[in-house]
Amino acid sequence: MGLLSSILTLPLAPVRGVIWLGQIIQDEVERQQNDPATMRRELEEIDEATARGQLSEEERAQAQQAVLDRMMRPSGGTAPPDGKG
Repeated sequence: MGLLSSILTLPLAPVRGVIWLGQIIQDEVERQQNDPATMRRELEEIDEATARGQLSEEERAQAQQAVLDRMMRPSGGTAPPDGKG
């Protein structure tokens, strides 16, 4: 039965490979986004943009909150922090 199922599912091998590659890429992106150094750099860039006048105080607060929300999200979670997703 193993040989027969292998032959029948062989055309799906490229699809499985693409799904696997997509998962690897997603894991790496999440790892980089949740890196403390990346988050600190983003907060510094927000402060610099505010100092240059590119962001209002309200935009600054929203941007900082988005970074902080990402910081507080459980590792590996892709759902929004409000739990709707």
